[in-house]
Amino acid sequence: MKFLIIDDEKDVEMLFRLKFRKEIRSGLLEMEFALSGQEALEMLRKRQPPDVIYIFSDINMPGMSGLELLERVKKEFPSIPVSMISAYGDSDNYERAMKSGAKEFFTKPIDFDSLKTEIHDVIK
Repeated sequence: MKFLIIDDEKDVEMLFRLKFRKEIRSGLLEMEFALSGQEALEMLRKRQPPDVIYIFSDINMPGMSGLELLERVKKEFPSIPVSMISAYGDSDNYERAMKSGAKEFFTKPIDFDSLKTEIHDVIK
């Protein structure tokens, strides 16, 4: 099961790989990473249907924001759930994300216990 994580900070990939190393090693899940919303859309469009089953996206990124990406993913790939991650837990971002179809909303620093629960629920 492949998850796509989008964040313009490169160290996020290392953090996710570290926190989910057991699940990755066991083959329970795969993770792909994109540094921008545009890169993420290109990855999704390469395979029809996309093999990604879940997306986690940062909200604040240069170029296309995570909220813009969420809206595009919901139009092009409506079956893929998207959860948003933000360093700012403000109510405006939360409300906009949820109205646009986000499944969950996580704030940074990420509570990886909550994130693991979400991922394990998807895998089951």
